[in-house]
Amino acid sequence: MAPVPNHAQEPDDAPEGYVGLDAGTAEERARACGWSTVRQLPPGAIITMEYLAGRLNFEVEDGRVRRSWKG
Repeated sequence: MAPVPNHAQEPDDAPEGYVGLDAGTAEERARACGWSTVRQLPPGAIITMEYLAGRLNFEVEDGRVRRSWKG
């Protein structure tokens, strides 16, 4: 039997706490909280749906985070 992969732990941090913040400030805060990958996306961006532990996604419009989610 193959070994079980060792998945990265996610920070104990609520993604909804980034909504409304300036995108640059939100990214700095997310990295300081331990998110290994922070992705800024425009509204309506087409993205793959694979889940990546340790990644935080921001939907950014006019320089502000409108939505934030894990993966």
